[in-house]
Amino acid sequence: MAEPEFTAKGVRIGRRLRSLTRAGQVRISGGRLELLTSYGSEIDSAPLAAVSAGRPWFGPDGKAQATVNGTRYSLTLGEDDPGPGEAGPPSVRRFIDAVHRAGGRLSGA
Repeated sequence: MAEPEFTAKGVRIGRRLRSLTRAGQVRISGGRLELLTSYGSEIDSAPLAAVSAGRPWFGPDGKAQATVNGTRYSLTLGEDDPGPGEAGPPSVRRFIDAVHRAGGRLSGA
């Protein structure tokens, strides 16, 4: 199995006002984006051609939005990348760059 292009753990994943998990995982591997619960169960996944990602217009710096199969998810990642040896999710900018590099689209909001 190929090494994932992007992995983030400890990510809060929500849909509208409902929190789906507070310590989920986001993984980009093999041209697919996967949203997983803290137990590794799949919330949603799609080929990157069907995914768009961006920052919301309003909100804190650590928030991103991803539209997967037409469903919009809010992702709370870190504001900054954690230092070497420190725990915590990577920054929103790294997530958006990884989606764009792997073939996804950027969303305006």
